[in-house]
Amino acid sequence: MSDAVLVQRHYFVDEAGDPVLFDAKGRALPGQEGCSRHFILGVLDVADPVALGAELNALRSELLADPYFRDVPSMQPERRKTAHMFHAKDDVPEVRREVFRVLMRHPVQFFAVVRDKHTVLDYVRQRNRLDERYRYHPNELYDTMVARLFKNRLHLTPEVHVCFAERGQSDRTAALGQALETARKRFETQWQRSNAAVIRARQSSPRREVPLQATDYFLWALQRHFERGESRYIEMLWSQVGLVHAVDETDVAPYGVYYTKKKPLPKGSG
Repeated sequence: MSDAVLVQRHYFVDEAGDPVLFDAKGRALPGQEGCSRHFILGVLDVADPVALGAELNALRSELLADPYFRDVPSMQPERRKTAHMFHAKDDVPEVRREVFRVLMRHPVQFFAVVRDKHTVLDYVRQRNRLDERYRYHPNELYDTMVARLFKNRLHLTPEVHVCFAERGQSDRTAALGQALETARKRFETQWQRSNAAVIRARQSSPRREVPLQATDYFLWALQRHFERGESRYIEMLWSQVGLVHAVDETDVAPYGVYYTKKKPLPKGSG
């Protein structure tokens, strides 16, 4: 379906890693065991969320009824993992393969912004030297990445629905809506054109909004590349990747590197 006949776009946003830089005692976490090196924010543009959700739910029911998975721990309802929803980190490889097969059949496009937490930490320390009152908050990084991620994604249809995966217990719908407005304004400033799209932001869980489970799979595949150098998963999905912006890969340009279909990610060692 061409953009010209689309009235709405449906975006589903989730993260890989986390934006936390310090522990409760103020000690820096990047570089410590158990702390991811990167924080990735990703969005999946889903042409038909109802169809994708229905097929993923049907697949999960089929797998749960398969005797092959009867004794797999993550498939037990009391574990509240695969029996409740797909989550790439928890799903066994056989389940992941089936989920990937479903994803590759659907007209979806994935976009992501990648930050190196060591570089972010250096920036925060520099800010602290210039202003001792400055205090970093993980939401600060998250919201700035939302604005980057959506700057060129909000003008394509008259109406835009953005579903963010819930993070903790707080309702941040207003703040996320403001981050999207920042993205809109940056687009208008850069391209000198107005964007009158109606933007509707909401928060939900992957269990209630099944396409968020699909976003999680793309993020997991991308995270394996950046954290482990294991590229085969994201390579398998690359035809459905629109853009990956590695902000902190600044050896060639100060704005980082934009990986696209014509400029794929470098092969990892895994």
